[in-house]
Amino acid sequence: MFSNPSGITRALQSFRIENQALCYSNFIPKLYNWCLKLGFTRDSIMPSRAFCSDESQGVPIILLAKHFGVFPFNHGRVGGIVSVDRHGPHADHGKDLMLLQSSHVGHDPETGEFGVYRRLHTENAHNSCSCGKIGFILEWYRTEYRYARENVRLTRFDGQPVVLVDNLLLNTERKQGLFLNLERLVQHDAAGKFFTLNTLSTAYALPAADALIERLGIASWPEHGSVELGGRLAPEDFYFKHIFANHDPFQDQLERNMLAPMPWIVSAKHPLLTAACVNTQAEFDRTYRSLAHNPAMHDKNMLFISGINIDLSPTDQSHFPLTQFVPWAAYLHLADGTRQILEQDELLDTLAGMSADNPNQICFDESIEIMSNVPKVRIQL
Repeated sequence: MFSNPSGITRALQSFRIENQALCYSNFIPKLYNWCLKLGFTRDSIMPSRAFCSDESQGVPIILLAKHFGVFPFNHGRVGGIVSVDRHGPHADHGKDLMLLQSSHVGHDPETGEFGVYRRLHTENAHNSCSCGKIGFILEWYRTEYRYARENVRLTRFDGQPVVLVDNLLLNTERKQGLFLNLERLVQHDAAGKFFTLNTLSTAYALPAADALIERLGIASWPEHGSVELGGRLAPEDFYFKHIFANHDPFQDQLERNMLAPMPWIVSAKHPLLTAACVNTQAEFDRTYRSLAHNPAMHDKNMLFISGINIDLSPTDQSHFPLTQFVPWAAYLHLADGTRQILEQDELLDTLAGMSADNPNQICFDESIEIMSNVPKVRIQL
């Protein structure tokens, strides 16, 4: 999915967030009506969700049950990873199938911050990371990134613009960590050999590459002392290596999805938002391929949609967050052989054309009342 720097940049730019969000209260009935328009059979659709296990994801699940008339099958793992080994069981539970995958991120509209969520059931109703799994994974990478920002420095040697690079960052024998694309930062010959101007106790002084001088401007180099490169360390300037030790590949899937674009994530204005977008893009690609070649889907109608859930924290007067869905892409697989991928614009246009009125939705109070009045059934062994 993310194969090279230019491809990563284009992929992230293609996922548009602003003015693309749909309120779940409108999105789910539109999704249900789209399924009916595609020829899915009423009362025979088995929805499934691949959401994070966070409590903030409860409202989308409730609305899926309300509009599709059945509690959705669970396709998901923490962080919004799709368990592609569950396609067969899902297909066995319904005539027609719908799978909704979403990573999620919290949002505070007052501050504009992404990545936080208010936990009303904690003692002090405090804000915390909106997705603990993503936040936990990012912390190691963000620590590596902060070190590189501080320890790649700009200075002058005999008036010449120089890049001071910490010895650790020059150690290419490391098994994991942040590694610099030095050819973007310092001068080198045709064979890729770098020139050393001076050796310090913990760093090397290397002449700055012409492209770096042009990019930053010669005024970025101080006349005396040194300054950290800081936020001017572009995502194309570095990459990460990390050792994955889990035997269960699903345990590391979220981190594997983010590894190549991690420089863009840690340097983003909103790292957790970017991480959610990256994961959704990777999961759509991975899941689409697993569905397209799965024999369990051979004679099934299947609609698979990916996007991100944006969770606006609940207030003291509300029980649940106001969750909005930003679609990314959809894959349509019909029993008659029709196969189609809908990109973001086409997907949004299709949903916009659907009615938000669903006369088939169930009433939970009535359903619970019926269950309460059913005579007790004795369980006998």
